[in-house]
This record gives sequence, C-alpha cells and structure tokens, in this order.
Amino acid sequence: MQLPAGSHALETNTGLDNRKLLMWLFLASECLFFGSFIAAFLLYRDRNTVGPYPEDMYDIPFTSVSSFVLLMSSLTMVLALAAIQRGDMRGMRVWLVATALLGLSFLAGQAFEFTEFYNEGLSLDQNLFGTTFFVLTGFHGAHVSVGVLILLSLVDASWRGKLTEDNSLTVELAGLYWHFVDIVWIVIFTLIYLIQPQ
Repeated sequence: MQLPAGSHALETNTGLDNRKLLMWLFLASECLFFGSFIAAFLLYRDRNTVGPYPEDMYDIPFTSVSSFVLLMSSLTMVLALAAIQRGDMRGMRVWLVATALLGLSFLAGQAFEFTEFYNEGLSLDQNLFGTTFFVLTGFHGAHVSVGVLILLSLVDASWRGKLTEDNSLTVELAGLYWHFVDIVWIVIFTLIYLIQPQ
C-alpha cells in the first residue's frame, strides 16, 4: 500500500509518532507502579511496632539539596533537547553529560542516605517503614540509574554519528522519561518526607 505524499510511516492516526505514543503508554504504566508503592508506604508508615520511625530518620535539609540537584537536571535536559533541535551537537553533548552528572549526584546522595539509615538501625526487614521506604525509594533510584545510562548512550551515539538533528526525537523521548522520574521524585519527597502523619 502506498502512503500519501508527505505522510510518515511512524505516525499514528492521532498524528503522534508511534515511539512517542509508546513512551506515553509506558509512563502511564509506570504511574501505576509508583502509585501502588507510594500508597503502600502511606498505608504502613505509622503501623510500626518497633523503631526506628520516619521522624527519627529523615534529614530534610540534606534530602532537599539532593532533590534540588535532581530538579536542576530537568533544566539541563531541556537545554540538551533545544541544542540538538537547532543542530548544536556539541551543546547537546555538554547538556546531556551535565544531566547525567546531576543524576549521578542524586544517586550518590541516595546511597549516602541509605547507608546512614542502615547504620542507625533501619533495614529492609526491620519494620514496615523500612520495607516500604527502601522499596519505594530504591525503585525510584533504579529508574534514575536507567535514565543516566540512557543519557550516556545518547552521548556515545552522537560521537559515533548515529544521533543527529534529524532524529532529535530520540533525545525528546529520553527527556520525557527523565522529566517523569523527576516529577515522581517531587511526589515522593512531598508525601514521604515532608508530610508526616499527625
């Protein structure tokens, strides 16, 4: 079957590229995963019969700085997409590396926090708070790690000439994933760290 002139094989009937539509569907399914983990945490966090308890563990100033670092990575991701769309491959690489480094900084902060919590007696099997906290935040950290690998693979692809202005959608899709991970962290930080049960 012949496609009409000017049409693209990858577009859906909605006019969206198939890859972008699949990314949105994937992110919708991820919302269900994170929603269930967040709900489990909120349900069980104040049902501990043994400590330590959330109010004994959190270092809000430290986690706030770590959260700010992750949120700034959304800005660098936007700058990377803008750079490739205007054909500035060097600029795109710089901003992608900056985004990956900010993501790695966030992960280092999370590893430090996990270590501190463990040293203070909180572990995965200590109580319901420990179980739900480590599963939720660890699941998010795994997503950040995947995002960092995606960003670095894009930098590598651009060095090998496989990523150009013509396929900037690849960077846009990586950006959608990265922004999703950042938004999920805002929700986690607000509900888990800042809003404490009365």
